[in-house]
This record gives sequence, structure tokens and C-alpha cells, in this order.
Amino acid sequence: MEPQLIDLLPALRAFALRLIRNPNDADDLVQETIVKALANKDRFTPGTNLKSWTFTIMKNTFLTQSRALQRSPVGTEEDAALCPVQVSSSQEWTVHYKDVEKAIGALAPRYKEALLLVASGASYEETAQRARCEIGTVKSRVGRARSSLLDTLGARNYGEAFVI
Repeated sequence: MEPQLIDLLPALRAFALRLIRNPNDADDLVQETIVKALANKDRFTPGTNLKSWTFTIMKNTFLTQSRALQRSPVGTEEDAALCPVQVSSSQEWTVHYKDVEKAIGALAPRYKEALLLVASGASYEETAQRARCEIGTVKSRVGRARSSLLDTLGARNYGEAFVI
């Protein structure tokens, strides 16, 4: 089960980012999902869809966390007023989005296809079938696409790529 969970990490992270929008919180959600899946692996029925099972765990974890936050807000309005909040202007995000979009558009078609399929939630196996190649080839293409995007955006890691 562990190797299949590792293969699901990109899809889980993409789903977590859709739910949360904050990369750090999304990573925490993915980690908690994996921990819960491993702790409850005896409840998984072999032969069923592991991806659906883990996505359900993630969705339920997210909903539980959201409800808990609604029940017990942290701090008071006075505390919030004292904390400086840094907000990027929407124009900066628009320019950054355009840079990312342009960098993805500049990728070689086979790298772009593999990256977009995996980022949209397709498994490496599904992507390999669509691209008519081996899973290892898909993983290489996705890795090269990510590296190329980081280089194009002038970032050393994913955190830098998404900070304005």
C-alpha cells in the first residue's frame, strides 16, 4: 500500500491545494491524510480504488478541521487589529500567474501534457496510458517539467516559485 500512496502524493497535493489554497496548509493536510490512511490500512479493501479512498479521507479531514475552526475562533478582534497583515496586490498575482502560464506554455508538448495531467489529478498510470509510454517516462517528464518551470521562474524550490 505504501508505494501506491507515494504515487498518489501529487494528486493528493493538487486536491489539497484546491481545498485550502495555502501550500503549507495543503502539505499539512496531505501529511495528515497519509498518516490516517496508514493507521487505517486494515480498513482498506484490496481491489478497490485506493485513490478514491484516500481522497475521501482527505475530504473528511478537511471538513472536520473546518468545522473545528468555525467552533473555536482564535484570538479577538483587538488582537487581529494589532497584527500586521501583508497582502499582495491582485496586480502582482495577475503578473505572476501570467509568468507561470507563459512558462507552462513554453514547455515541450510531452512535458506539458504529463505535468498537466498529473496536476489535474490523473495518476501516473493513467497518464502513461494516455501518453502511450511507461510510468517511469511519465515520472521523468513531470520531473523535468517541474525543474524547467522552477528555472524559468527563477526559483530554487516550489515555495519560492509561489511567493510574490
